[in-house]
Amino acid sequence: MCPKIPMHPVSDNLVKNTAPPLWRHVFAMVYDSLLIIPLFMAATALWVSIWGPTENARIQAVPPALQWLSWSIILLLFFGLFWRRGGQTLGMQAWRIKLITEHGGQPTWRQVVLRLVGASLSLLALGGGFLWKFIPPEYRYWHDALSSTRLVLVPKPQ
Repeated sequence: MCPKIPMHPVSDNLVKNTAPPLWRHVFAMVYDSLLIIPLFMAATALWVSIWGPTENARIQAVPPALQWLSWSIILLLFFGLFWRRGGQTLGMQAWRIKLITEHGGQPTWRQVVLRLVGASLSLLALGGGFLWKFIPPEYRYWHDALSSTRLVLVPKPQ
């Protein structure tokens, strides 16, 4: 069950004080990964076409730093544009999850960056930052706490 957690007031179009369950967030991440992976593949194809084998078939590897930088920019733009525009990626829309600030507004670019850094740290800690959601008193992911944001449920359309 979703815990009722103390939060600042939010607009009436959101399920007040209800955080989405972890399973719902995981499914939204799976949906979003189906959009992000092709973007990564396109960026990789671009770099391979530039750094690929030459006429003498000598293999040249794409510099790993360049690959990681391009993937980081893709993630920042993907999540940043969706979250800044309406607080929801396509996966979050499908699972009725919305990202808001602690005061109910749209996240800033700074909060987007902090949230992505926090989520990366959560994954590096073998998912520990995601499991933090089950620890009182705030029941928040590490990246929510770091970025002063939170996830809320959006009610079903009438």
